[in-house]
Amino acid sequence: LFRSALASAQTADYPSRQIRLVVPYAPGGIADLLGRVVAAPLGALYNRPLVIENRSGSGGHIGAEAVVNAPADGYTLMLATIAHNAAYSMYSKLAYDPAKQLKPVIWIAESAGALIVHPSLPVKSVPEFIAPAKAKPGALAYGSAGHGSALHMAAALFDYMAGTQMTHVPYRGSAPAMTDLIGGQVQLMFENIATGLPYIKAGRIRALGVTSLKRNASLPDVPPISEVGVKGYEAAPFYSISVASGVPADIMRKLNADIDKVLRMPEVMTRWNELGVTPVGGSIDDAVRKNTLETERWSKVI
Repeated sequence: LFRSALASAQTADYPSRQIRLVVPYAPGGIADLLGRVVAAPLGALYNRPLVIENRSGSGGHIGAEAVVNAPADGYTLMLATIAHNAAYSMYSKLAYDPAKQLKPVIWIAESAGALIVHPSLPVKSVPEFIAPAKAKPGALAYGSAGHGSALHMAAALFDYMAGTQMTHVPYRGSAPAMTDLIGGQVQLMFENIATGLPYIKAGRIRALGVTSLKRNASLPDVPPISEVGVKGYEAAPFYSISVASGVPADIMRKLNADIDKVLRMPEVMTRWNELGVTPVGGSIDDAVRKNTLETERWSKVI
């Protein structure tokens, strides 16, 4: 009874101080953008700003380790990606256990991606790209946001399904990877459309195909990869707000309800549309089920 009363009191007072949202990647990438889209209105709802803390490295796991080692009181949140929710089996030695020490509060969004190449690569379609990639295994290098990131997994899935063998170059986030792609240090990326679109429009990179099963409104002339060379291919990065698994259930339920409300605010919906991102929301159980299904799927690829 005492513990129950204490937990209820904690929830009633929550939040009584500043919350930090750890984004485990460098500033400028899609995870950073999504974190900021959620943080601003949630902070306004709580009448106190949420602090964004970018802690990049090890494919997003340095930031995640900091989250699970922080007090499990609901004042440290994380913008989690496929690296934490589903693709952690590729690491034989992590300093924490994502499946046991992290818990999703809510599934916030899905984003569409695209296969993009440096203009110096003389290809303008997915079939034209596959031919040289098969002919010279390892010759083409792709950047990603780190080992196990959504961008890495999208490329790994492509390799697996198309029979290619590309060289992976991991970065501390998609923004520095994009910088090197534009500079020609790597030849390609599987990047989120939201962050790649300005460079595509400017002609600094070329989009060959989108990773969704349908065309994307932001790139209406770019076909799905599944239609033009790799039948059945689909890679849709998904994102959650997660916490350390010891956070009290009442606080998790409050966060879930409040973030779900934020996702549907008109000004936030406008921002989702600008980014080409699909908001999701739903319950804690919905997010747990999503993680379970995606873990099964990506573990097979890994």
